[in-house]
Amino acid sequence: MNNAPINVKDPRVVRQIGVDALLKSLGPVGMINFFHQFDTGSGNYTKERLEINGDIAVDDIYNEIVANRENTL
Repeated sequence: MNNAPINVKDPRVVRQIGVDALLKSLGPVGMINFFHQFDTGSGNYTKERLEINGDIAVDDIYNEIVANRENTL
């Protein structure tokens, strides 16, 4: 274990040490999954949702789910 002090004022050093720690602790797939938690995405979710779904009510969604379940049984 390296106990040498790090330069916490250099964001590149802190970032590299953090990535190394995540990789060691979580493995490559876990590290990527961790990073995905902080993806802010892009676009305007509310506007896009309204364009796709229109002004649909929660009751309409529920009724559609129930109807689909009845058709698959």
